Amino acid sequence: MKVELRNLTKIFPSRNKKVGGEVIAVNDFTFTIPDGTLVGLLGPSGCGKSTTLYMISGLQKPSGGQIFFGDEDVTTLSPENRGVGLVFQNYALYPHMTVKQNIMFPLQNLRGKDKLTKQEMLERAYEAAKLVQIDELMDRKPSELSGGQQQRVAIARALVKMPRVLLLDEPLSNLDARLRLQTREEIRRIQKETGITTVFVTHDQEEAMSISDMIVVMKLGVVQQVGAPQEIYDNPINLFVAKFLGTPPINVFKGCIHDGKLYIGGEIVPITEEVEVENNEGEEVQTTVENVVVGYNFVPGECVLDTPGIEDKNVYIGVRPEGFVIDENGPMTCNVSSVEVMGRDMSVVSTHDASLNPFVRSIINSDERVNAASPTINYSLKPHKVFVFDAETEERLYF
Repeated sequence: MKVELRNLTKIFPSRNKKVGGEVIAVNDFTFTIPDGTLVGLLGPSGCGKSTTLYMISGLQKPSGGQIFFGDEDVTTLSPENRGVGLVFQNYALYPHMTVKQNIMFPLQNLRGKDKLTKQEMLERAYEAAKLVQIDELMDRKPSELSGGQQQRVAIARALVKMPRVLLLDEPLSNLDARLRLQTREEIRRIQKETGITTVFVTHDQEEAMSISDMIVVMKLGVVQQVGAPQEIYDNPINLFVAKFLGTPPINVFKGCIHDGKLYIGGEIVPITEEVEVENNEGEEVQTTVENVVVGYNFVPGECVLDTPGIEDKNVYIGVRPEGFVIDENGPMTCNVSSVEVMGRDMSVVSTHDASLNPFVRSIINSDERVNAASPTINYSLKPHKVFVFDAETEERLYF
């Protein structure tokens, strides 16, 4: 089932009645989720991803915009009539019911032509349980299950209705690290087997990248970038997206572009002079003194790359951890803090005066030799792993 969101907006009144105003949780969200795909809504807490999910489900009414399932406008349709399966973060299982009863519960509320016999409901429940591999636990109560098993019961309960769209709201956040890995693999397997269009909400970029066909990165209710996980990782549209995706996170440095070259640690410093400016106030002319930029000074840094076609300006420079190459003649010098051996790779932890991060992390192939006793290390950079962003707008600059 294709899901189309057109200019979707959700506005909440401010909780501070004295101040008043409004809070825009989702702002003009337009996106089409192709049939049969798993899409991850990714962003920090408060970015509007769960609100978007609840508007798709019908639990919250949009302040503006439309929602389509296929060609059907479901914007004003009640949740029970949309054909969605929703899995909550806290599972929301009925503690006094067995696994079997929990899974069958949505089927007991069907009416009219959709109403099922008890035998049909039982068969559906066992089919859903087998799909998530809990068919041997049907007579247990939720308190007798592990966190991962409870999560599977919640997924089975959502799937038993054979929904047109499956909605998952941070379904793995209550699980430990190993269970999270196992359960996200199960979610991907189930989605592939059923072919149900699925929307997966998470703040964990590793989860989103590992199982999603497409990712929607959000910030303060606004969509920042949409695309395949690897595409967004390789080509972030702005500094926020670049910093949000990647483990270890991207290294960010202050720098500048001067005469078509990129300098880490360099700076373009404006030269200002006080100039008298006349302002007309009605019939009167008032003179004020303002600082006016009359030129620029260039403070050099480490020249790491050529950036033809970009005007001189201050920038932020993002370098992925795998973008460093050990080079004794390399233009970039860092102060070594430690070397962490991880088997296949090594993580060199260092510092740099121009870094916005406390530490610079570089991932180096373990075949390389790093002198951990040396106080410094020199790098050259892989151009395709280096991203340049305008220091004022934080938008990507392409070279």
